[in-house]
Amino acid sequence: MTIEMIYYDWKPDSMLEIILPEPDNFLKVRETLTRIGIASRKDNKLYQSCHILHKQGRYFIVHFKELFALDGKESNISLEDIERRNAIATLLQDWDLLKIVVAAKAEPKASMSQIKVVSYKEKANWELVPKYNIGKKTKLEVKND
Repeated sequence: MTIEMIYYDWKPDSMLEIILPEPDNFLKVRETLTRIGIASRKDNKLYQSCHILHKQGRYFIVHFKELFALDGKESNISLEDIERRNAIATLLQDWDLLKIVVAAKAEPKASMSQIKVVSYKEKANWELVPKYNIGKKTKLEVKND
């Protein structure tokens, strides 16, 4: 049986805007997101799903594929990706790390059974792999500057 990928009609205003209750929550959210994603148990790798983005005085929780789209790169964002982003943002809101500005934008959500959260204590036992690095230029971009 094959699972059909449902692509998402993504636009920049589809991003999930958040408010940080405390200024130091930015760093807390950024670190916490490094420990939430899709796990490969055979080699203890965790692939980070989402990032926190600060743009023009506003904050957003974004799936890494949204960041590729913002960069003008090829991106195949699926509804499943957006559902995972929404579930992760809601989890962070439940932990009082952030507040989702428009709650309806955080629907629908993926099941938490699809998402692995590595505890801070277990962090050293996992290889945490980001799929996107905010603010880091590739060697090609540096040469062209």
